[in-house]
Amino acid sequence: MQPIPRSSLASVLFGAASLAASFAVPSAQAAGFTLSSPDIQAGSPIPKSFEYNGFGCSGENKSPALHWSGAPSGTKSFAVTVHDPDAPTGSGWWHWVVIDIPASVTELAGNAGAAGNANLPKGAVQGRNDYGTHDWGGVCPPPGDKPHRYVFTVYALGVARLDIPADATAALTGFMIHANTLAQASFTAPYGRPK
Repeated sequence: MQPIPRSSLASVLFGAASLAASFAVPSAQAAGFTLSSPDIQAGSPIPKSFEYNGFGCSGENKSPALHWSGAPSGTKSFAVTVHDPDAPTGSGWWHWVVIDIPASVTELAGNAGAAGNANLPKGAVQGRNDYGTHDWGGVCPPPGDKPHRYVFTVYALGVARLDIPADATAALTGFMIHANTLAQASFTAPYGRPK
């Protein structure tokens, strides 16, 4: 077996690195891209009104208002997710998935997560959450658990619309969101229920 010449090896490695870079997810944090809520302060307990109404929980099941700013140039749409990484499922729990939010939009009003998409900006749609519904599925950790962390994230996407089926799982929707993300901004807030 003949050794590969150094120049050929360098070309192969450079080509492989270039190919890998073309599939890499871009830097997720863009300077100045922020997400906040007038209803929920980052790091502070989530108010009970945002708790689910079912599964032993008795909240109002309303989604909080969200505001974002500083999206990078080239943003063609936004997606918003709310995820509980502490849910005892092995994969967390997706409480809310909103996609196809027009690039001109910089906020979701309180209770935008009502069923039927009527309270969302025109064109935006809600994906299926882990309750199996297409709306805001409020926080509802098991009673007595250490307070769970709820991660609210807005994604600036490089496409105007995600081409996914209406009944796509939150995991599939999340995959497509991440594959098209230019930048993201998040905040985390806890919620727990007494035993």
